[in-house]
Amino acid sequence: MPDGFAAKNASPRDETSRLGRGTTVTPRVALIGANGHGRWHRRRIAELRAGGIVSLVGLADVQPIDPAPDVPAFTDHRELLTATQPDVVVICTPPHTHLPIALDALRAGCDLLLEKPPVTSPADHETLLTALQSTGRSCQVGFQALGSVAWSRFRDALSPKTTGLTAVASWKRDDTYYARSPWAGRRMVGGRPVVDGALVNPLAHAVMQALAAGAAAGAGRPRQLEVERYRVRPIEVEDTAFARITFETGLPLLVAVTLAGEDFIAGEIEARGPDGTAVLEYPTDRLALPGSGHTDSARLDSGLPGSEAARSDLAGFEAPDSGLIEVPGRTDLLADLLRHRAEGTPLLVPLEATADFTAVLEALTMPEAPEPQLLNSSTVAVEGPNRTIPGINALLRRAAAELRLPSELGVPWATTPYRRRLPVM
Repeated sequence: MPDGFAAKNASPRDETSRLGRGTTVTPRVALIGANGHGRWHRRRIAELRAGGIVSLVGLADVQPIDPAPDVPAFTDHRELLTATQPDVVVICTPPHTHLPIALDALRAGCDLLLEKPPVTSPADHETLLTALQSTGRSCQVGFQALGSVAWSRFRDALSPKTTGLTAVASWKRDDTYYARSPWAGRRMVGGRPVVDGALVNPLAHAVMQALAAGAAAGAGRPRQLEVERYRVRPIEVEDTAFARITFETGLPLLVAVTLAGEDFIAGEIEARGPDGTAVLEYPTDRLALPGSGHTDSARLDSGLPGSEAARSDLAGFEAPDSGLIEVPGRTDLLADLLRHRAEGTPLLVPLEATADFTAVLEALTMPEAPEPQLLNSSTVAVEGPNRTIPGINALLRRAAAELRLPSELGVPWATTPYRRRLPVM
């Protein structure tokens, strides 16, 4: 799960009333990857545990677990599986380790809550899907924003009349973010692709949410990727990216995101059509639908980052009047998995639903994909550990408004787009 998220509007007692457990045996839950973001999962499991919904039987991490747990701790996940025999395993480890750990857990008879991104290639996706089918187990993927009421209302407003989709987010990550682990900011570790670029890790929710919107609009599968990727420090992956994805019907999706942003843009999915514009701010569950007062995105005639005059021109290209209203309600994905086990209800985010995301991920991480363009000091403002691209927020919004990439907008530092046909999965 990326920074900035939290389970909303859920309490252990509420979940107890809705789980409808069909068995008297309390599910045994284990967590593999208990540090870092794993602490968020620890807190959520603790809430369910306090409500008598689950029992926590063990934690695993290759590093000493902090804070120290009150259950058995392991450094090897296989030892945890053998010693504790869990029913459900939450996997919150580096993405390139997900598949082998998931396969071990399935062999041990466990259902899975697998953090995003689930796997790093369509081949791994098929391997895991085959294992799920052969073992009869279930896998929920941790794209938790797909469990919100706001998303369901946004999705229901989509139709084949949709003419364009966009996703925009502007976050800021400093030097310490890329020192958080040996794989941070890397493309490969131990011969396996590492998934840490802005599009596929911290802002993967924006990509997944937008792809799901395309499917909900009846656009079919994504077929073409055109992407420009940039970095403001000497890392191996992008911190700023513009990607245009074209679906089978020709519907365009423009994703514009950065980790070197100015003012914070939490994450917005926008759908345009003849009846107006729908906007979902997915991290906060805020929504505006056509007719609710949200104005369509403005268009810029000129002005691009690269000079003080151009930045001045872009200064007025800001977020449209929001008209966004919070829509309460988000289903916790672990609770949803438990309900699925007890009652057979459909999972909110089964592995199958992430196939398109994994196809895009692989295209971005293949060896032949060019390295992100390293921006120079004339384009990047440096202040201590922070690096910002002046004018980037206005460029994100212009690219989204016009469904065009920076190179098509004449941005001086723009690179040539990388184009790839996406596989049929």
